[in-house]
Amino acid sequence: MMDFSTLGSSSVSISRIALGGMSFPSAAEGTKIIQTALEGGINFFDTADLYDKGENERIVGKALASIRKEVVIATKVGNRWREDGSGWDWVPRKAYILTAVEASLQRLGTDYIDLYQLHGGTIDDPLEEVIEAFELLKSQGKIRAYGISSIRPNTIRKWTALSQGVSCMSQYSLLDRRPEEAVLGHLQQANHGVLVRGALAKGLLAGKPPQSYLSHSTEQVEKVQAEMLKQVSKQDFSGLALAYCLNSPAVSSVVLGASKPAQISEALAAWHRVKTMNIDFQQLSQSVPSYNYTQHR
Repeated sequence: MMDFSTLGSSSVSISRIALGGMSFPSAAEGTKIIQTALEGGINFFDTADLYDKGENERIVGKALASIRKEVVIATKVGNRWREDGSGWDWVPRKAYILTAVEASLQRLGTDYIDLYQLHGGTIDDPLEEVIEAFELLKSQGKIRAYGISSIRPNTIRKWTALSQGVSCMSQYSLLDRRPEEAVLGHLQQANHGVLVRGALAKGLLAGKPPQSYLSHSTEQVEKVQAEMLKQVSKQDFSGLALAYCLNSPAVSSVVLGASKPAQISEALAAWHRVKTMNIDFQQLSQSVPSYNYTQHR
């Protein structure tokens, strides 16, 4: 059985595990991955206009069209592809957002987006302008709620002070505990639900051979994996990694990426097994150094 939570101060109910749509290898395979997620009880699907130049939104929209009112679709805005396809530029402006949302709605094949997120941001951005655009879209019924995707504490603080947003997507895992120091508590107090990305740390918390990650050496990652093995079998590493993030009261959902259907079904099965175990999360966290953010504080 899937668990659900209410996203921040909104009325949006989302599955505790979500599917992120960044890694679909093809439309056909993406559709299979989405179907596997649905079969596993997932109702929350996250994408972005940036992913595969909008093709990802099309895949998500088409796969969910027949059950649109039964699912929650989130997408992101702020990065504009250059006409020559050479890359993208950061455009956190009201006029651009009001244009970009129409393109996302068309690609998704829907007349509303459940959660619209600013895809990044800095303390120097005109966040007041961004929020004005989101509030307008909300009043028009084109979006149900809005949030931000950011790992910058100073930007997050400014965002929560100015906006009526309901969420913040941020990287968090047993191997990236930086949010525990400066972000999770603040967002919980501000009633912004945390959407976790990177919970499996590029597969290192799902059984991949140890290697350096962020400020952690290969030896440190190996130590963390050994501590995980004391509590669960290796096949349940991913479930333990998800459970660690969801153990925080600030976290509403963990967004999992997948390039194969089996990655979703196996992670969900592992999480359900771990949920019934008596996990010592404190001992687990003590196995890895907790570094703090050194920039954008």
